[in-house]
Amino acid sequence: MIADVIKIFRELDSKDLRIIQSIEIGMKHYEWVPVEELLKITRLSYSTLVYRIRALKKKNLVVVTNIPYEGYQIYYDAYDALALNTFVKRGTISAIGDEVGVGKESVVLEAVKEPELGIGEPQGVVIKFHREGRTSFKAVKRVRSHLEDKEHFSWIYAARLSAKREAEAMNKMYPDVSVPRLIDNNRHALVMEIAKGNLLYRTKLEDPAWFLDCIIDQMKKIYQKGVIHSDLSEYNIFVHEGGIQIIDWPQYVDTGHPHADELLERDVGNLLKHFKRKYNLIREPEDVLAVIKASEEA
Repeated sequence: MIADVIKIFRELDSKDLRIIQSIEIGMKHYEWVPVEELLKITRLSYSTLVYRIRALKKKNLVVVTNIPYEGYQIYYDAYDALALNTFVKRGTISAIGDEVGVGKESVVLEAVKEPELGIGEPQGVVIKFHREGRTSFKAVKRVRSHLEDKEHFSWIYAARLSAKREAEAMNKMYPDVSVPRLIDNNRHALVMEIAKGNLLYRTKLEDPAWFLDCIIDQMKKIYQKGVIHSDLSEYNIFVHEGGIQIIDWPQYVDTGHPHADELLERDVGNLLKHFKRKYNLIREPEDVLAVIKASEEA
């Protein structure tokens, strides 16, 4: 659990982090990193390496196999620790708070960022750790277009690439599209501003038609940037008094994607189903799609 990672993170020293990072490097090329490769990267003696790895294994940071050879992997706890270490060194975060969200493919934590030059108040932020590789690799490849042509990849690769894609999308959208501002990105983790308001599915709207128009307007702006969210629903739209914010971007596609129209129709369908079911507010999908595409086709 992420709470265990935070506790363990404070106990790791520079040699522990070097070993974990060396296994991370080796996993680019091996499913199980051979001990010979690890000795080469860490430049530690065999006895020191084994002693340290035994301690890391007890903390559930390293997995060891002896079949068909002596090899090592790290799992998410260790990868989380590496990302946290980088964020702390960069000054991106100064404190870590509670877990605020857990899904099939991510874990989200509250954190604090100190003000630039020590002027002003600390800023509340969130850290999103991607977890794509936690499910079956084949299943992940099947539903992620950016992995379709990759013959060899580990869960590290899947999670890191997903975070990279989300970072690219957020930077492309902000500030023209209403998304939280991305502050930092390392490995499989993103640090961003806290989304405003509450998730759409948890909120009873007094003026649902106005909020639906806000969402459609943002979808139009997204489309004008040549992008389709492709996973949009009431579960990744925040609503607040002044409007909305859209989160969760790793599955985005360009409007030139072979299935772009199908994915846009699905996003619109998800949105309209929610408003019809919860508020009996009905819009025709064809009309909404025409609004979203209007400027591009004009």
